[in-house]
Amino acid sequence: MRVLLAEDDKRLGKLTKYMLEQNDIQVEWVTNGSDIYEYAMYTDYDILVLDWMMPGETGVDACSRLRREGYEKAILMLTARDSVEDRVTGLDAGADDYLVKPFEFAELLARLRALGRRSTQKIQQDVVEVGDFTLNRTAKVLKKKDDVIQLSPREFQIFDLLAQNIGIVVPRDIILDRIWGLESDVSSNNIDSYMKILRKKLDLGDGDTIIKTVRGVGYKLEAHK
Repeated sequence: MRVLLAEDDKRLGKLTKYMLEQNDIQVEWVTNGSDIYEYAMYTDYDILVLDWMMPGETGVDACSRLRREGYEKAILMLTARDSVEDRVTGLDAGADDYLVKPFEFAELLARLRALGRRSTQKIQQDVVEVGDFTLNRTAKVLKKKDDVIQLSPREFQIFDLLAQNIGIVVPRDIILDRIWGLESDVSSNNIDSYMKILRKKLDLGDGDTIIKTVRGVGYKLEAHK
């Protein structure tokens, strides 16, 4: 079993990581909530163990964002909040289970094993075809026929967003919001730079491109005919 542990309490995080590893569970530990999304989307974990209150982005906000993006793996929330309302909030955000601090390690281990049994069910591959390109959203792989195209996490997110809206113009502000967040310092020029890199990597060899610019609005993806 492979687990992502998000816990900003250094003492508790270190102890939890150690105890899980003693039970043959692989653990990656992050202490800032802003790291949760990137780690979860681009690493194959069986379970995410997220502390509710984290710097950067709270565990419950990260959980909600992951579920909106279609993340299907198991998520366990850790929190000192023990009211019924808080439990409901965590579960409604997309958590599969909820454990209140302080907790017994044996209970945490039992809950992880239970979630692990559920997560072994085969996940249906989410594949999108765009002309000669095949986007596997589950495996996070883009292929042109049989050749894998190497994309950075951001490039993959951008292509994925365009592919989900093929033939539809995606405005710049939507791209900015979905990929970076409206509060980020990313500018319109940064988006243009990413599109330039993507077009180069997706080169069809005939001077054409499947990423079309709609001046003053945004971009759209069109299958090459």
